[in-house]
Amino acid sequence: MNTSPRIALRAHDLHLSLGHRLVLQGVNATFCAGRWTSIVGPNGAGKSSLLKALAGLLPTERGQVFWFDQPVQAIHRRARARQLAWLGQSEAASDDVRVWDVVMLGRLPHQDWLAGPSAQDHAEVTRALHATQAWDWRERRLGALSGGERQRVLLARALAVQAQVLLMDEPLVNLDPPYQVDWLQQMRALVAEGKTVVSVLHEIGMALQADELVLMQAGQVVFQGACAQAATHRSVEAVFEHRIAIHAVAQQWVVVPHLSSQRGV
Repeated sequence: MNTSPRIALRAHDLHLSLGHRLVLQGVNATFCAGRWTSIVGPNGAGKSSLLKALAGLLPTERGQVFWFDQPVQAIHRRARARQLAWLGQSEAASDDVRVWDVVMLGRLPHQDWLAGPSAQDHAEVTRALHATQAWDWRERRLGALSGGERQRVLLARALAVQAQVLLMDEPLVNLDPPYQVDWLQQMRALVAEGKTVVSVLHEIGMALQADELVLMQAGQVVFQGACAQAATHRSVEAVFEHRIAIHAVAQQWVVVPHLSSQRGV
């Protein structure tokens, strides 16, 4: 009996340039179905570029991205929109649009051409707004919201898709700590439902709450492993030049600054 986990996404030998700069250099990585994987690394490591390549948003010069063993470009665009939900950095959205309508955009892949929203669409939008605690703003315009409130609405739009795979680039931007905890609980709930989550995070402590971690540096994947493994922690510390240290506190991983003696500490 084959007990190997199913692979939801796979990057094979990805090469990608933006402008005249090579941002992905032979990237290989796998993302297991029904698990949450965080991508971390220093600024400029290629994290967001990898995530966009996985989503099929950036064409690669060499290599291939596979969704459930199918080349991403071989999957019809509408089917792709149903299978994968995307939350990017600083997503553009009209300030004049109602919050309800913004979240309803997540249901477009499920609607027939020129057909209005179904009862199921309304139910999923309602569910997503409650999950992100944005229900009370449903009649407000997006431009009237704070940065954190706006981010929760865009997260609700991604959740409303009810996709099997969610890709999120810096989803915690502008979120206060209590809402970051809410987001963490939402990710765990999605995984419990069998969904696959891949997130790019700057918050290393939050990233270590995931199941798996992909560590990038200079456009390459330099390590991939379980977040609970000591080897993962040592690799993260090394990539960040031992400026941080990872410790276990109250059965959770906590990241603290590692101040050198040369700084008088």
